[in-house]
Amino acid sequence: MRFLCDEGVERQVVERLRRDGHSVGYVAEMSPGISDEEVLGLAGREGAILVSADKDFGELVFRVGRVTSGVVLMRLHGLFPDEKAAIVSRAIGRYGQEMVDAFAVVDKDKVRIRRAT
Repeated sequence: MRFLCDEGVERQVVERLRRDGHSVGYVAEMSPGISDEEVLGLAGREGAILVSADKDFGELVFRVGRVTSGVVLMRLHGLFPDEKAAIVSRAIGRYGQEMVDAFAVVDKDKVRIRRAT
């Protein structure tokens, strides 16, 4: 699968997804400092699911109606980066296909998926 990780996502998450065999772009490596709108546009152009810890993407998708290939919102505050990486990896391994064109919220103990369109 193709993913774009927002620059607020820890490098350990990016590296874990790459080790899992996914194609992963990382805003921190590509275009640090770009706006949320630009991040969503980049993910869309690349046909990638956006991985972020920024709740503002929910507003852009649902309130503003921005079209997306999918968003994975990490709600994993207070955990070590390696723990976050393992949780996100498991969630994508289990629910990855359901995350396409959807908005997924990944918590420590659950995954909620809602159609974005």
